[in-house]
Amino acid sequence: MTTPKEERLLSKEKRNSREEVTEIFNTYSENRKILLEKNLVQFLTQEQYSVEMTKTIASEIIEKYEPIEEVKQAHQMSLEGFTRYMDSSECLLFDNKCERTYQNMNHPLNDYFISSSHNTYLISDQLVGPSDIWGYVSALVKGCRCLEIDCWDGSQNEPVVYHGYTLTSKLLFKTVIQAIRKYAFITSDYPVVLSLENHCSPSQQEVIAHNLQSILGETLLSDVLDEFLDKLPSPEALKFKILVRNKKIGTLKETRERKGTDKHGQIEEYEEVEETDQEDEDDDEVKESETEDILKDNQEKEMESKRVAGLPLFKKKRVKVAVALSDLVIYTKAEKFRSFQHSRLHQQFNESNSIGESKARKLSKLQAQEFILHTRKFITRIYPKATRTDSSNFNPQEFWNIGCQMVALNFQTPGLPMDLQTGKFLDNGGSGYVLKPDFLRDNKSKFNPNKAPIDSNPITLTIRLISGIQLPPSHHSSSNKADVIVIIELFGVPNDQAKHQTRVIKKNAFSPRWNETFTFIIQVPELALIRFVVENQSLIAGNEFLGQYTLPVLCMNKGYRRVPLFSKMGESLEPASLFLYVWYVR
Repeated sequence: MTTPKEERLLSKEKRNSREEVTEIFNTYSENRKILLEKNLVQFLTQEQYSVEMTKTIASEIIEKYEPIEEVKQAHQMSLEGFTRYMDSSECLLFDNKCERTYQNMNHPLNDYFISSSHNTYLISDQLVGPSDIWGYVSALVKGCRCLEIDCWDGSQNEPVVYHGYTLTSKLLFKTVIQAIRKYAFITSDYPVVLSLENHCSPSQQEVIAHNLQSILGETLLSDVLDEFLDKLPSPEALKFKILVRNKKIGTLKETRERKGTDKHGQIEEYEEVEETDQEDEDDDEVKESETEDILKDNQEKEMESKRVAGLPLFKKKRVKVAVALSDLVIYTKAEKFRSFQHSRLHQQFNESNSIGESKARKLSKLQAQEFILHTRKFITRIYPKATRTDSSNFNPQEFWNIGCQMVALNFQTPGLPMDLQTGKFLDNGGSGYVLKPDFLRDNKSKFNPNKAPIDSNPITLTIRLISGIQLPPSHHSSSNKADVIVIIELFGVPNDQAKHQTRVIKKNAFSPRWNETFTFIIQVPELALIRFVVENQSLIAGNEFLGQYTLPVLCMNKGYRRVPLFSKMGESLEPASLFLYVWYVR
């Protein structure tokens, strides 16, 4: 029996509650007024797929969320308590298992996707915008683990950081390193890689080496680890360490032999082989003769075809490197990519490649399996093409599909690519390291993202989009009332790409109801991301973005779940959210 006071409270709750939550409550309440503890257990087991559900857990939920003391003491739950629980973080779509570092962190570095940024110092465009320390601070706070630093000679023997041959402003190199030292491990304990694009003279390279050692101290990895003399160490073995990625002279053994010696004034030269016709990053067409060359992957035939066509061959240039800086490069030596065949024959375990997006895209289409074989062994970094002067980004998914570890994006530019980046690295506790699936690590695997998988374990995912909760208002409408639609989009291997869209709900962003069901069949769920986008429909000016949320498919909870929404800049729009029911079988 409930008291008159309780009756008044319960009646008030009914008037103020969301209709869709009331419907769920009434389904499990025996009298449509309260949930008994056993009713709550039944709901959690049947609807929320809580496998280990016990009365103790149900009792803890009642204790935490039930506001009416008399109801709480009776181990029951009112509609208000149930609504508070459904609106809590415990009912979010993102599985809290993925909020901690749950993956095995003892694999070698090349077995992980690594959160990476491009020209990290820029906070606007690539030509005239400002360079700012905030670029590094912001990226590190977002969990980025590979930062790019473009180093140039500065005045008074102080190296500077900026985008060379442009009007972007300059930062002192040492100021950048001081900021990195301060913020490197705020979000993640796992190693940070400093990818140096080094244009400095040997004397200022020595200054760079001195700054790295004096500012970073013990956090700088400056010697091989005894257990990893001939193989890449794991993120676990490199916790709280900062690695330098740069050109390197000689072997790791020679580096170790020089340890403790005075390297001042020691300069080494090496020959860097590069094509005289550098890849035109703006040209995405693959000429027939080039296609044939890539498929053959034979350097001699490639050179011969260029001779016949009257095209320039490779040229060699002499590069000077200060030994002091070279010796700080241990497990992340930058090595120019020539071909997969050349890498198989000559590339060392500690050498990594940077490949422009256009060239990488061609290779991924023509030689996907060879590309995957390459990324199983060597860390591969993909960077935006030079013509992206507005700091726009490419879709990183196509390069994750072939196992590229460091897919470097312009973190300052919001939009779909950065939403995918943020969503992917929500996984594994936001550590900036996500273990690649078995088929991208196993040398026996024949996985090809461009072909239907032979032995996949597909998921049938069903989403019933029920409603929206206080969605952001439209800035294009004088009344701020939006005509809202929701787009649910799947990203993954090409065969898994899919998009569904709801009907439009007119003039109601506060509490729209859809009750629409969508089904996705996902062949390779291990690589799949799902993105929810809320838009204001506008037939004249184009749809207006209101909010979005992206996460890995395998980090989704089942049952009735709430999807938090974020702005284009990645800021939380709480309490704006979507309410849905998720179910999938594998």
